[in-house]
Amino acid sequence: MCGSSKTVKNGKQGRSHKYICRKCKHSFSVYHGNNPTNLWIEHIDGVGFRRLGDEEKLSSSQTYARVIAEISQLPDNTELTKGLCDENLWSGILILDGKYVAIKDFERKIPFLFGIDYMSHDLPHGQVVLAEDEINFSLYFQTIKDLGYKLRIVVVDDRDGIKQALNKVFPYARLQLCHNHYLDNIRKILRVRTETTYQHFFNSLKLHVFKATNDDEVTKGIKHVRNNHAGKNLTLWNILDDIEKRRNDLFAYFHFENCPNNTNLIELYNSHLNGRLKTIKGFQSLKSARRWLNAWMIRRRTKTFTDCDTKFKHLNKHCSLEFTIKKQALWPIILTKLGIKKVASYKKADENIH
Repeated sequence: MCGSSKTVKNGKQGRSHKYICRKCKHSFSVYHGNNPTNLWIEHIDGVGFRRLGDEEKLSSSQTYARVIAEISQLPDNTELTKGLCDENLWSGILILDGKYVAIKDFERKIPFLFGIDYMSHDLPHGQVVLAEDEINFSLYFQTIKDLGYKLRIVVVDDRDGIKQALNKVFPYARLQLCHNHYLDNIRKILRVRTETTYQHFFNSLKLHVFKATNDDEVTKGIKHVRNNHAGKNLTLWNILDDIEKRRNDLFAYFHFENCPNNTNLIELYNSHLNGRLKTIKGFQSLKSARRWLNAWMIRRRTKTFTDCDTKFKHLNKHCSLEFTIKKQALWPIILTKLGIKKVASYKKADENIH
C-alpha cells in the first residue's frame, strides 16, 4: 500500500466494500458493518497489523486499509483544540520538544514539534516541520497563540532560535531550560562518567547550584563552587560563567508555581512515540506522517490515565482533554464513532487543573 487517499470503489462482498488505489493499483477491502472494532486505537497503542488482522479475520492489506480509513476520518487535532477547549483551563506551563521522524524522499529525519500543557497533560498542538529553528518555533508559538493558549513559561531543551521566537510571539513569557540536558552537556565536557578528575566539581555544582530553591541560594552556590572547586581551571570557570550568564533561563521556574525544571513529562510521551515509530519504520509521505501523528496526539489526549502519582493523582480515571474542554462543549460525534466515548465528568476534572 502506498498510503494514497486517491481510491475508488470496486465492488462489495458482504459488509465489506472493495476499493482500488488509483496510484499503485492495489485493491483492498474495508468493513462497513455496524459497530465495527476501531482498529486505529489498538494500532496507535502498539498492536501490530498482523495481530489485528488475526483478531478480525482480515488480511494484512485489509487491516492496513481499515486503520488508514479510520485515521483519515479523525478531526485535525489543532481544530479540535480550537473548537473544544477553554483557554482559561490551560495552566500556561508548556513543555516543548521535537521528535525526529523518517519520511520517504527526505534524506534526513525531520522534527515533529509538539507541546504538553504541564498541569493538564493535554496536547493542544503539534506539527511536522523541516527544521528546529527560529522560523518554525515562531510558527508553532503563533499557532498556539491563535488557539488562545496563554503561555506563561515554556520548558525546553536548549535549541537555537527558540528564545528569539518566544520573545517575538510571547514577549512576556519566560523560558526554562531543562536541567537534565544542561547538566548532561556539562558531564560530556568534563567526561565525568569515565574520569574522576572533575567529579567533585560536578557533584558540588549539582548540590549547591542546581538543587537551590531560590535565587539567593543560586548566587551562594556558584560562589561556593568557584571558591572551593574551580581553582584556576579555565574550563571550570567558563562553565560557571555560562551558568551566571543564563541563570534567568535556568532558574525561571522559581517564579512559577508547579513549574518543572526538566522535560521529563514529554520524554515519557516521546518514549511511547519512539516505540511506535520503530515498528512503523518511517512514513511514505509527509501527508501520511502528519495523518498518523495527528491520530497519535488525539489518542494521547483521549486515553484515560491510570498510573499518575504524587501531585498528578487526580488525573487518574480521566483523559487530558477532559481537563481543558469547555464545560458545555459537545463531544465530537466522529470521535464517538471511532471508539472514543464522551468523558463522564468535566466538573471534577477542572477543579484540579490549576
